[in-house]
Amino acid sequence: MGEGPGDKPYEEISEELITERARLQAQREAEELWRQKEAEITKKFRDALANEKARILAEKWKVEMEDRKAAKILEERIHEEFKRKEEEERKWGEEQIRLQEEQRAKELYWTLKQAQLHSQCSEHEEREWKEQLCRIKAADEERSRRAQRARDEYQRHSFRAIQKGTVAGLSSMFQELGQNQEQEARLYHHLPGPGPPLPLAAPVGRTWERPLRPVSREIIVRWFKEEQLPRRAGFERNTKSIAPWFHGIISRENAEDLLENMTEGAFLVRVSEKIWGYTLSYRLQKGFKHFLVDASGDFYSFLGVDPNRHATLTDLIDFHKEEIITVSGGELLQEPCGQRDSPPDYHLLFE
Repeated sequence: MGEGPGDKPYEEISEELITERARLQAQREAEELWRQKEAEITKKFRDALANEKARILAEKWKVEMEDRKAAKILEERIHEEFKRKEEEERKWGEEQIRLQEEQRAKELYWTLKQAQLHSQCSEHEEREWKEQLCRIKAADEERSRRAQRARDEYQRHSFRAIQKGTVAGLSSMFQELGQNQEQEARLYHHLPGPGPPLPLAAPVGRTWERPLRPVSREIIVRWFKEEQLPRRAGFERNTKSIAPWFHGIISRENAEDLLENMTEGAFLVRVSEKIWGYTLSYRLQKGFKHFLVDASGDFYSFLGVDPNRHATLTDLIDFHKEEIITVSGGELLQEPCGQRDSPPDYHLLFE
């Protein structure tokens, strides 16, 4: 591909492949259209000819068969006329299909060309996002190593998370799967049970390929429906009601506008457009804070401030109604911020 003498450049080969794919697709579509058109033409003239024959026969019987030869000549002449018209319409139909095929080939060519250019841009953006995510995780690890006081607090939070967050999520999962109460008791009191340890959350069966990061609102909506709805994200515990703190894909500015007239401790959770997860927007006495919640794996956890992992989004929220999010800020989730407009801003996620 352009490395040896006589080799075509990669751009030329790519151009030829796109052109050929567009031509073949247009050809297949044209053939299908022609089969439909040909069937319509054949049926049209077959029915017309049958009707004309019936009329001629009726007229022939009325004149008591006196001029059989004239009737036969007339029938042949009419048959030839219909055959000629049928052939003309076939040629016209073939010409129309050929023009549609050429137009479709051009449309498919530009569609594939734009998809190729978009793919090249997306790869560059994904590399930058991956590097940024690595830097965030590296900063988290460094912060964890340096802050002894934070590590002690994390250890206490981790123990409480097992009791209040993870166990609650696993307990409801056991009930759905029909597990007995003895398994729940062993997990809650950290007693060993028979068999291998259970995972923190049931794996989500994905029937789609998730991009490295969100690239559009349509992709985010599909991610939520494919991966989050099965995990009951946004619902109140053990009910079919959507949590009062849950919001859809709204901006930082919209979230702050909703929280503006509320007191310190008010909060809402909105679907993030930056990561596969959510943003918890929190009302301070003066101002706001926004915490990213990672939901890319089989658990929910804050990015950069708290290493605890929770089985469900509701577990994370309930845990931080009693335990602060950060030692420095002392944030406790107190009052959920609900919807203000109708329909609610999350309606696209549940359609």
